[in-house]
Amino acid sequence: MGDDLIHDQNAGIDRLLEIMRRLRDPDTGCPWDVEQTFQTIAPYTIEEAYEVADAIERQDWAELEGELGDLLLQSVYHTAIGEEAGHFSFQSVVTNISNKMVDRHPHVFGDASRDKSAEQQTRDWEAIKAAERAGKAQKGALDGVAMNLPALLRAVKLQKRAARVGFDWPETAQVIDKITEEAAELVEARDTMGHDEMVDEMGDLLFVVANLARHLGVEPEEALRRTNAKFTRRFNAVEQMLAKNGKRPEDSTLEEMDALWDAVKAQEKANPK
Repeated sequence: MGDDLIHDQNAGIDRLLEIMRRLRDPDTGCPWDVEQTFQTIAPYTIEEAYEVADAIERQDWAELEGELGDLLLQSVYHTAIGEEAGHFSFQSVVTNISNKMVDRHPHVFGDASRDKSAEQQTRDWEAIKAAERAGKAQKGALDGVAMNLPALLRAVKLQKRAARVGFDWPETAQVIDKITEEAAELVEARDTMGHDEMVDEMGDLLFVVANLARHLGVEPEEALRRTNAKFTRRFNAVEQMLAKNGKRPEDSTLEEMDALWDAVKAQEKANPK
């Protein structure tokens, strides 16, 4: 039955679960797969999530299909390890998230009214999540924000939690003033203090910049990804323009490259996509 299932391309998730079971079999499975643990697989899980985001950013839907499969495999991997250790199973994980979605959407699956704004529904969602955290003995406002999130994303999540209990600047202008203050403190640390102090002040500045993004309704991860893509595109164009003249960046002056950079920017503005 196992081989029939493994080769049945219409078997869906059952096929994938059986493939993972066979890969993890201590006697007949793949030695590499057998050795893996939650800890060794976790970095791959994070990497696959970023590759999903990258495919979406590039609007490469064929690539996204493959990346979503890779990300699904990570969930199957973790649940297989969990089942072997007696912690949980794939089915219990599915049941858990299904229950959570039903509980968090009483306006869809219960008697609550759907006649609410998106903002009100978001507040209701956060109230339900807060009640869930209380049930897990998470008493502090910041409890439950994952430690291993990317630092920029975690900063925003921490700020959102603090804002819910009133610890937030009421006006965007105050956040901008704080950025000016933190930038001055960074300069002071650079000029008069050691490296550790400079790292601390840089962290403070980045934290406040993330807060400004939150106040403006901008996702800082998305904004930085866009800028990374823009920088890559423009620098590649500068390299190509230099190459036409038989030069490379390392053979050029900063002034030459700045002039080409400005030309690329002007061309992009004149011909927006």
